[in-house]
Amino acid sequence: MDVLEVPEEPEIPEERPRARRRGRTTLLIAAAAVLGVVAGTCTGYLIQADREPTKLASLSQPTLAQAKGPAPEPLSVSQDRRVKTDGDLRKLLLKKPAGAKTGDWVSDDRWMTLAEVAETADKPGGAFGDLVSKEFRRAADTGWRVGSTYGVEIRLVQYRQEETPEASDAADGENYYEDSKAGTNSWPVPGSGNATAYVHTRPDTEPGYLPQYNAAAVAWRGDILMKIFVWDTKPISKAKIMDLAERQVKKL
Repeated sequence: MDVLEVPEEPEIPEERPRARRRGRTTLLIAAAAVLGVVAGTCTGYLIQADREPTKLASLSQPTLAQAKGPAPEPLSVSQDRRVKTDGDLRKLLLKKPAGAKTGDWVSDDRWMTLAEVAETADKPGGAFGDLVSKEFRRAADTGWRVGSTYGVEIRLVQYRQEETPEASDAADGENYYEDSKAGTNSWPVPGSGNATAYVHTRPDTEPGYLPQYNAAAVAWRGDILMKIFVWDTKPISKAKIMDLAERQVKKL
């Protein structure tokens, strides 16, 4: 018996998303746009090429005539603080009171070098680098002693301040140091703007030495830091440090 062959069913292809085609119309529009840009550019170039070149302004400027009349007077100290602070810094220090003796910790010319200022810190090496980075310019100090136990030192440190306000930053550091000591009382100095006076009620003690009481005042004006130190073997009154601070601030 012959076996009937059943024809195989044709395979139905899987449905796939149709690819998005670009028709000729799209290509023609794109080509036309490109030709339009090129044509416009060429036309603009040809038009500009036919024009006369525009004359440029002269680099040299006419000489300005100097105004007639007397030269203006320089600004006074009240109008320009730098007239005062750029002068002799030592002249801004308080004078030694009558009857007092010059402190042996003050140099003869009352100038302090950068190294000398650094030596007054607890860590001179680090202080030296800080003063250099903070654009130290110059410093001056004065001081006196009365009797064998009472002493005063006043120090002015000036900064160049070409980049940052170093005088105010240094004052912040000094204020933090003074205020961090135990047994400290502090008061703003009237009329100073930013000066603060400190009295330390707990004395410094060291074997073989009398107890030493300390007081201080800190302020800044422009590019100058002011620091006053007072010490004695007996407690220092608020009135004493306030008087020194008020008079020294007024000279700045």
